[in-house]
Amino acid sequence: METALFLLVPMAFIAGLIDAAVGGGGLILLPSLLTALPKELPAALLGSNKFTAVWGTASAAFSYVRRIRIPWKVILPAAATAFIGSLAGARITHYLPADIIRPLVIVLLAVMLVYTWRKPNFGEEDAGRILTRRDLVLGMVMGAAIGFYDGLFGPGTGSFLMFLFVRFFHFDFLRASASAKIVNLATNIAALLFFIPAKLVLFSYAIPMAVANIAGAQVGSYLAFRGGNAWIRRLFLILAVSLLAKLIWQQYH
Repeated sequence: METALFLLVPMAFIAGLIDAAVGGGGLILLPSLLTALPKELPAALLGSNKFTAVWGTASAAFSYVRRIRIPWKVILPAAATAFIGSLAGARITHYLPADIIRPLVIVLLAVMLVYTWRKPNFGEEDAGRILTRRDLVLGMVMGAAIGFYDGLFGPGTGSFLMFLFVRFFHFDFLRASASAKIVNLATNIAALLFFIPAKLVLFSYAIPMAVANIAGAQVGSYLAFRGGNAWIRRLFLILAVSLLAKLIWQQYH
């Protein structure tokens, strides 16, 4: 156990740091769990990943909320539909394998990456516009769709949310990241409603990892505020490229 924690605790810290800024902590945490605990059930590793991530996400969300104005009238309904969508996605995981979803995600990631790359000012400034009833409905639809995706498949949920909030609500990256944390927190809690009762969380590993993830999230939030939108945009692009490469490799190998 001690040997595994020597790997998992630092990785949980790094995952929390990156996830706090642009999402994608699962890219680091889940492979680390698979490497350190190869004999455990994959479902238990997924549950441990979610348990760890929910604490870091909550910690980052708290840091953002204290400093950034969140459009609660749009984000809370989006979080509610994301919660429901995540529950629905988790329920049909066995009927819709990841191999069916992965090609679509690869295409969407590529489009998101090219769009962001070709628009240097994308997410640099917040339009500050008043969100309308149409935005409320759009936010609920996006929340349901991304929540369903997170429950069903998962990788890149926070990054997809950030992109959608910048593209459709004209947030800057900082505000989009803050809003994404609220919605992502809802999807993680929904997943845990399945994993914890099913006893698919390895608490002896997940609790120390959660503490490290919280610490990483605090550092990541600090760096996000210090570096500003330009820094988050660069990190966002790096994460999108990494996730795209990983999914393509999995698809063809």
